[in-house]
Amino acid sequence: MTPRRQLLVSHGLALGGFLLLMASGAGAGTLDISWTAPTTNVDGTPLTDLAAYRVYYGTFGNPCPGGASFQVASPTPSPAPNERVAVRIIGLSTGALYNVSVTAVDTSGNESACASPVESAVARFEFAVNPTGSVSFGTVILGGFADRTFTVQNTAGGTISGAASASAPFSIVSGSPFTLVGTGASQTVTVRFTPTLPLTTATNVNFTASGGTISRIVTGTTPGLTPPTVAITTPTSGSTYSTTAPLVPLGGVAASAVGVTQVTWVNNRGGSGTAIGRTVWTVPGIALQPGTNVLTVTAWDTAGSTAEASLTVTLTGTSFTFTDNPLTPRTTIIRAVHLMELRAAIDLTRLQRGLPTFAWTDPTLTPGSTPVKAAHLTELRTALDQAYQAAGRIRLTYTDPVPQPGIAVIKATHLNEIRAAVLALQ
Repeated sequence: MTPRRQLLVSHGLALGGFLLLMASGAGAGTLDISWTAPTTNVDGTPLTDLAAYRVYYGTFGNPCPGGASFQVASPTPSPAPNERVAVRIIGLSTGALYNVSVTAVDTSGNESACASPVESAVARFEFAVNPTGSVSFGTVILGGFADRTFTVQNTAGGTISGAASASAPFSIVSGSPFTLVGTGASQTVTVRFTPTLPLTTATNVNFTASGGTISRIVTGTTPGLTPPTVAITTPTSGSTYSTTAPLVPLGGVAASAVGVTQVTWVNNRGGSGTAIGRTVWTVPGIALQPGTNVLTVTAWDTAGSTAEASLTVTLTGTSFTFTDNPLTPRTTIIRAVHLMELRAAIDLTRLQRGLPTFAWTDPTLTPGSTPVKAAHLTELRTALDQAYQAAGRIRLTYTDPVPQPGIAVIKATHLNEIRAAVLALQ
């Protein structure tokens, strides 16, 4: 037996039809090839010890025996006449033209002569991804996101399994991993752009299956963060304000590209709270101390950014002006502003007599939100009584002297009494 045994492989090496699906990427192309199995040795004797086939391929003229190769086991040592053998070559460069040749190997390791190569077979992908070009996610503000979809499709038949991947600030939301059974089977893959910093970015989303990868370029832009804005418009849009009233209302506007979450306020002389509203906000009344009070409002947005505006308010004199004065029994509805004005007036009266401001329950009374409590009335009386005592004045006598929690109602008469008592100390 010669070192290279004369097994006869049909020179009619038949390649199946090929279709170039994608012209991008590398290492993902495939070729389906087939040939007629040998049945005799070159001397005409029946072939009884066929072990395998060796498949040679390359992009040059004759790949056998010097090109890349792999071995395929023969399903039988004695093939029947006209028996076809089919093999798929993977990991090829898509769009490249390949030459393919085959030899037969017996159980002793002897190899036949090379079959004449078949030329110009084009490697193809087993799957496709649409869209085929780059995909823009547009402009997305910090704190936001944008989604785009891709369609992965089986183009080769059989079962194609794979997955999609992306790097931050892009991520795969759904559709990965995927399994596509049969030609035309498809899966939608959703990709999300979630920026965390101002940037313009371009990267690849990779779809990997059957040993190959198809990449798509994705782009997105995030502008630099614009901080929110806030402005005070009430009681003035200026930077200073003077008043003789111990309680001053504030109001204004706020804005943000990503949304205002809240507006807060603080008085450098004491007191703080949250305004009612966001883009248009109000504070029913802020208690002032004698002299200069710096009122600062802060707007917060969903990105955690802030903006501030300030108003310097000077409380001059000791003149008190009360809303709805006098309060009419069984007619005037008792409102939060009535209580807040009295608190401010009493605190000012206490300061004038060397006493600290009072520690009020519910320091900020929000209209339509804070429930009226008996404690609110009791505290007004207590704080004022202490001021009377500091001034050496006789303690006051009140209507309904002991309000019952959950039962007593704050009446116009109660507040009129306290207003008169405050004015009497001026």
